[in-house]
Amino acid sequence: MFVFTQQPSLANQFIAELRDVSIQRDRLRFRRNLERLGELMAYEISKTLPYNNVKVKTPLGVADTQVLRQQPVLATILRAGLPFHQGFANYFDQAENAFAGAYRGYVPGEGDEFEIEMDYIVGPDLSGKVLILCDPMLATGRSLEKVYHALLRYGIPAQTHIAAVIASPEGVRHVQQQLPQCHLWLGAIDDHLNEHFYIVPGLGDAGDLSYGAKV
Repeated sequence: MFVFTQQPSLANQFIAELRDVSIQRDRLRFRRNLERLGELMAYEISKTLPYNNVKVKTPLGVADTQVLRQQPVLATILRAGLPFHQGFANYFDQAENAFAGAYRGYVPGEGDEFEIEMDYIVGPDLSGKVLILCDPMLATGRSLEKVYHALLRYGIPAQTHIAAVIASPEGVRHVQQQLPQCHLWLGAIDDHLNEHFYIVPGLGDAGDLSYGAKV
């Protein structure tokens, strides 16, 4: 597991701005900070991927270098995941992509109890590929678990990375227990989930802050 805020880097500044209630009013800046964190995580994950040695012809000769053996597949959960996903797509710019629509479906009369509902999923062949599944908030971990298993209808990836900006300890434990084969990349791990299953201190609703409140 890699946690960005456990060491000094620009990721700390971007996350601080995402949390700041005064800066959050600027939706463009909020989305851009999610995108920039996606770019930073894409760069770090890229260090773990396989490469081929190639020769590149330049105007003055031939250079030895390395290029990705295969582009990963980038997957995210609509709608909050879109800016974060775009950061990964900026770096893995030839990657195939997968998208899922998943949300909390609350049970009438059960207070804050909910089930994860999923009404949309689309993706390429995943067989033998590297999958990067990104979502800004890792709260309970149940959405990521459900989307991951749903994506397996497209094939079994050779390796899976799960990326989130803010995580709860409870969500981290859930993913590690239920998806032990997945590698976790996190911006920060916060204190806890509250009684409504939201991350504290967190940053609020990433989807609403990016695109406006739902009705």
